[in-house]
Amino acid sequence: MRGIVLAIGVAAVAGPLQAQLPFPTPRQDSTRARDTIPVPAFRVGPPITPLGAAGRSLLIPGWGQARLGRRITGAAFVFWEGLTLTMTLKASHQLSYLERIGDTTRVEGKRQELQDWVVLLVFNHLIAGAEAYISANLWDFPVELESRRLPAGFGVGLRLHRR
Repeated sequence: MRGIVLAIGVAAVAGPLQAQLPFPTPRQDSTRARDTIPVPAFRVGPPITPLGAAGRSLLIPGWGQARLGRRITGAAFVFWEGLTLTMTLKASHQLSYLERIGDTTRVEGKRQELQDWVVLLVFNHLIAGAEAYISANLWDFPVELESRRLPAGFGVGLRLHRR
């Protein structure tokens, strides 16, 4: 009986003392083979950083989208950039012509039209930069937009794929 009490007492004292010792080093298992199949990284990064994509698209709309492989979106920004730039130049030339011939009745309307086109031009740059930034951050998000005919009409939804 005394031996059991003595063993319990030693175990009670040895337990807290062992906590003060440094961490034991793990034993190496020599029977275990190394992994032969490399596991790919969970997240594949975009080809450029989000700020790099945003900076490119702020400078030239569509450039960041093209680097991210979003060619149709980039082409839409390039098209809108060309349209707004062309209309800005056209309105500017018409305004200078109206001022040169002295047609004061139409000058104010043409000046407002020129300002509207400049606002759309700047807005295109800002939206292109924001879209490129978001696209780079959502580079590996597994979503497909899908539309199909439903019994009660037409529906659009997102399909999430598990990898």
